[in-house]
Amino acid sequence: MRDEEKIEQIKTRYLVISPVLDERSRRQWAAAEALAHGYGGRRHVSLATGISPNTISKGLEELKKRQRHPDRDIPTRLRRKGGGRKRSETRDCGLRGALEQLVAPATRGDPESPLCWTSKSTGRLAGELTRQKHPVCARTVARLLRDAGYSLQANCKAREGSEHPDRDAQFEYINATALRFMREGQPVISVDTKKKELVGAFKNNGREWRPKGKPLEVNVHDFMGPGGKVIPYGVYDVVKNEGWVSVGIDHDTSEFAAQAIWRWWLKMGRRHYKGAGKILIMADAGGSNASRTRLWKVALQGLATRLGMSAHVCHFPPGTSKWNKIEHRMFSHITQSWRGQPLVSHEVIINLIASTTTRTGLKIKAGLDEGRYPTGIKVSDEAFESVRLRGKKFHADWNYSVSPSL
Repeated sequence: MRDEEKIEQIKTRYLVISPVLDERSRRQWAAAEALAHGYGGRRHVSLATGISPNTISKGLEELKKRQRHPDRDIPTRLRRKGGGRKRSETRDCGLRGALEQLVAPATRGDPESPLCWTSKSTGRLAGELTRQKHPVCARTVARLLRDAGYSLQANCKAREGSEHPDRDAQFEYINATALRFMREGQPVISVDTKKKELVGAFKNNGREWRPKGKPLEVNVHDFMGPGGKVIPYGVYDVVKNEGWVSVGIDHDTSEFAAQAIWRWWLKMGRRHYKGAGKILIMADAGGSNASRTRLWKVALQGLATRLGMSAHVCHFPPGTSKWNKIEHRMFSHITQSWRGQPLVSHEVIINLIASTTTRTGLKIKAGLDEGRYPTGIKVSDEAFESVRLRGKKFHADWNYSVSPSL
C-alpha cells in the first residue's frame, strides 16, 4: 500500500473518532496507530492528523508504561495538579483591586439588578491597568468583569429630560469622600424614605407558598382604612452592612428624617463608632432630606449637636435616587422579605423588616416612631443663619457640613 493511501485511511479514522477524544486519549490513539503501521507510522500519523511527532512519542511512552504496569489505575487528570500557566489575578494579587477602583466610581445601571455595567471599554481598562504596572489583555479584563458581576448592556430609552452636567463628577466626589471617611474609621450611612405602605388586609405584591387553591384573601380595593399608613425611613451603615428603619405614622418631614438618624445612632451606631468625630450622610436630592430644604439643614443642626460631631452630607444628583446604596442593599431585600404578606398591623411591619437577612450578613432593626411631625413649617432667615453650615468647594449645594452648636 502506498504512503498516500495509508495517510488517507488514518485521516478518515481520525475524523470519525476525534470528537470523543480528550488530550490524553488523542495522543495514545495516535501512538497506537503509529505502532500498527510499523516503520514510518509516526510520520504517517502526524501528516494525517496534524499531531506533533513529539506528542505521538509521549503517547508511545504512556502505552509502554501501561504494558509494564497493567494493574495500575489510569489517572483521571489530564495534567499534573498545579500545572499550566497561572491566571493573571493569581500572579498579580493587586489586579482585581486595581480594576475595581477603575470601574466602581463610573458604574452605570440599575443597582437592584444582580448585573451592573460600566461605560469603559475592556481595551481602555486594559491599557490603564498596564500603565499602572498591571500588564493584562482586554480578554482577561472582560473575564474579570464577568466574574465580578458586570455585563455589556445596550442603551434603553427609559427616562425623560437631560442629565445634570456634573452628574458623573458628583458620583466620583461621593465615592472619594466615602472612601476617605472609611479609611479614617468614621461612620458612613445612606438614608432614604421607603415607599409609604397602607396598614391593613391589602394586597402586597409577590407570592409565597400556600396550599394549592387556597390563596390568602385580602381587600378588593386599596382604600386607606383605620390602620392608616406607615412611612419607613431607613438608615444603612455602609461599612457594617447594618440598617435601621424608623416606621413613622405621621408625615415624612426633615425632622422625622433627623430623628430616624438619631435613633439609629442610639440603637446601633454608637457601639461601633466610639470616639467618632464626624459622620457622612449620603442622601437623595429630594424628599424630606432635600438639598434645597431649609428645614433639613435646621434639623441637621439639632442632630449634629445631639451627636456631638459634625454631620457631612453628600446628595445624589436629581433623578439618580436608585444609585443610593440603601435602595439596593437594604430596601430591595425588605421588599423581598415581606412579599405576598399583607401588612395588617404595625407589629407585623416591624417584625417583617427586622427579620430581613441576606447571605452577605445584612442585619436590620426597626422601631415604631409615634411622634408627630407637622408639615408647612417655615424657617425664618434668623433661624437659618444660626445653622453652622459650611459648603464644600465642589457643589456647595450638594456637599456641605453642619457643625454642632457651641
